[in-house]
Amino acid sequence: MRLRMAAAAVAAFALAFGTEAGAQAPARIEKGKQVYDAARPKCKACHSIGGAGNVKGPLDGVGSKLEADEIKAWMRTPKEMAEKAKADRKPPMPAYSKEKVSDADLDALTAYLLSLKK
Repeated sequence: MRLRMAAAAVAAFALAFGTEAGAQAPARIEKGKQVYDAARPKCKACHSIGGAGNVKGPLDGVGSKLEADEIKAWMRTPKEMAEKAKADRKPPMPAYSKEKVSDADLDALTAYLLSLKK
């Protein structure tokens, strides 16, 4: 009996947590889009999504190519990531420090970029 009650409690917790996380995903993605649109320097100066922005740096499908930690590394340490990827676009991507993009905004931006799948 105790085992059933414990299993039911775990299942209820998982269901509630999963529903809450699922409900937050669209809001978090929308917040990430707002961060993308508001970033300084403008992301669209070098990147495009859905044809809007600089088509030389498309981000369409980036969510299928990179993991969350890689996206965050591109934002915080782009020079190191460019060296690792052997990417040499000009101008080089600027670093977005915590003063430019907070950790919370970076998490939202990452969720938005991860949602861009082909």
